[in-house]
Amino acid sequence: MVQIWLVELLKGTGKLFLNPVLYYLVFLAGIIGVMRVKRERKNFHIRAYDAYFELRQLFPQGLLIGLILSIIVVATGITVPFAVILLIAGFTLLWSLTTNIRLMSPAYTVGASFFTIILIAENNWSIPLFSEAFNSISDKVYPSVVVVLGLLLIAEGILIFKNGSRRTSPKITRSKRGQSVGAHEGKRLWMVPLFLLVPGDVLQSSFDWWPVFHLGAKEYSLILVPFAIGFHQQIKGMLPVEAIRLHGRRVIVLGALITLISVAGYWYPLTSIVVAALAIIGRESLALMANLKDDSLPPYFSKKNQGVMIIGIIPDSASSKMGLQVGEIITKANGVLVRDENTFYEALQKNRAHCKLEVLDTKGEIRFVQRALYEGDHHELGILFVQDERKYDEKIG
Repeated sequence: MVQIWLVELLKGTGKLFLNPVLYYLVFLAGIIGVMRVKRERKNFHIRAYDAYFELRQLFPQGLLIGLILSIIVVATGITVPFAVILLIAGFTLLWSLTTNIRLMSPAYTVGASFFTIILIAENNWSIPLFSEAFNSISDKVYPSVVVVLGLLLIAEGILIFKNGSRRTSPKITRSKRGQSVGAHEGKRLWMVPLFLLVPGDVLQSSFDWWPVFHLGAKEYSLILVPFAIGFHQQIKGMLPVEAIRLHGRRVIVLGALITLISVAGYWYPLTSIVVAALAIIGRESLALMANLKDDSLPPYFSKKNQGVMIIGIIPDSASSKMGLQVGEIITKANGVLVRDENTFYEALQKNRAHCKLEVLDTKGEIRFVQRALYEGDHHELGILFVQDERKYDEKIG
């Protein structure tokens, strides 16, 4: 039995590379990175991170979570019809075309697939190309789909909490009064590979080479499905780390509630319909709540009277090595009071060999940082400031 499972796991893993969703997510992550770099260059004439940053976040973050969820799903015998897997891939593509990456949350892709499969079964619709997969479904409700939805929402929350706030992208936007203020944008695309048990031999009917194994008298196919999880949040009213982690915790709580309640669907199938609707409404409500709270707060990254606020730090730059952080305010440079970006760089010119900064950190406490400067360092400290419109159209921060 163990040998059979190992062989099926290897075969199911290999089929991941035949899934077009995998390659589409790689392409989409690359596009997100390129668009971010273009926006950062427009705002600051320099990119904060390279265009491959989003692509590097696509795989590693979701692999361990996918492994844990796969163990839970397979061990508990949760089965998902192949037709649902096809619909999830379709809705992943469809929602991505809206350019709103947030709609690639499992709440919207898996949720839409759940309701669509009910409509198709109720109306006996014929789906071309995969007619065998859709003809094999019955008109019953599939509570297993909602359970998977809840588990993926937990995964989404964990990813947002752990990775969503890492190296958010600085940008210049407008306040309600029309002034130039800073903001941070968290935009991520993650892939969570999940092993799913597909009941019956529908995969073998569609693809002769697809493996089928037996557990007792029942037939199953094991398939590794790449689930996409999209996240997008703009923050201008508080530190991005605080806002995004709060949002992540709320999504985790929502996912846990959906998972717990969805189990009742195995005894009361109509409960699954209610829970799936709650998952979609709840996820949308959390996004709306985050936006309304952020809009109600005064701009965090705005020009300050007592110095210049740091909105971004270029990785591996002099400022990064000095330990400067986003949200800190530089009040003095080489003993000179700093009023704006010009006075900051003028102060650096007074001592080309050394840089000593007085910094007001995010807790309101004063600290001092210093570093020896080398040729060109005063031009390449790697600090991005909140700038007036005329400045970020004309010069590097």
